[in-house]
Amino acid sequence: MKPFSDSSRSSEAPGRAWPPVSVIMPVLNEERHLREAVRRVLDQDYPGPIEVVISVGPSKDRTQEIADALAAEDPRVIVVSNPTGRTPNGLNIAIAASHHPIVARVDGHAMLPPDYLRTAVETLEQTGADNVGGIMAAEGVTPFEQAVACAMTSKIGVGNARFHTGGRPGPADTVYLGVFRREALDRVGGYDEHFLRAQDWEMNYRIRATGGLVYFQPRMRVSYRPRPNVRALAKQYFHYGRWRRVVASTHQGTLNFRYLAPPALVAAVVLGLLVSPVFWPGLLIPGGYLAAILTGSVVTGRRLPPAALAWLPVAYATMHLSWGVGFLTSPPKLRKPRPEPERVSLQELFTD
Repeated sequence: MKPFSDSSRSSEAPGRAWPPVSVIMPVLNEERHLREAVRRVLDQDYPGPIEVVISVGPSKDRTQEIADALAAEDPRVIVVSNPTGRTPNGLNIAIAASHHPIVARVDGHAMLPPDYLRTAVETLEQTGADNVGGIMAAEGVTPFEQAVACAMTSKIGVGNARFHTGGRPGPADTVYLGVFRREALDRVGGYDEHFLRAQDWEMNYRIRATGGLVYFQPRMRVSYRPRPNVRALAKQYFHYGRWRRVVASTHQGTLNFRYLAPPALVAAVVLGLLVSPVFWPGLLIPGGYLAAILTGSVVTGRRLPPAALAWLPVAYATMHLSWGVGFLTSPPKLRKPRPEPERVSLQELFTD
């Protein structure tokens, strides 16, 4: 266990010292949810000091205006500029502008439960972890969003990722959002700004590679609003797949079956369709996949309203196929260049 100060005691001890927390929020075009998201942070049931650093990208809506108004209303809110609009850049800018030993990443559309920070800090202290995070609790409003939320919390949709489907607390490869010790962020150099997507997974890999513990705490549930239509969902999962391959090329040995299943599925379906004109059994592959997701939708969507249940097979197929296509078509130009080996001259080689 790594306490935050010598005065840190059990979470039940009277008069205990709660470490100050910096909440960092990279935002872009978030006028719809930003005010509520910040309110959920400022209203946390947390006894220690809290600051919120909002890193605002060049938005096309009223995000900047809302962020400035929040800062004017509450001195705990700090607004900084993220000229690139890129998420990892915005995160690093916000980290640099923050002040406290605990740093919590929160998205501009994430709705924290009241005990989120208290639970996170208690878990950090009890486990000695460098980063703790919980469940990405997808919740939809429209029938399509409800279908996506169901797919995102099902093993059929996302495999065995505990931050989607839940599970027992314990060490994890990655977690949703994350509440970090600043010393861990300093140790690994923050977020790698090369990764437009998958930057959380990539940094958690470096935290683990340098001896740190990433810990899943299912009591930390964050409400998440799914994409509102097929096009937006397909774009989201296409980029997930594309950038997951970039991570795999950067950190060898980090792929497993869960990540390889979608591209294998896409390749098999395409092959089956291509050979079907001359070899009709090829249709068994896409037909079998269709039957599988229809059956899976009936099983996993029992509690959905009829309109949402009708969308569920579409949500599953969009997530699987978009992720797989993104992985297979990930261009080499996205790969992170490997550092050039240091060259030693003959003179240096033979000089004492």
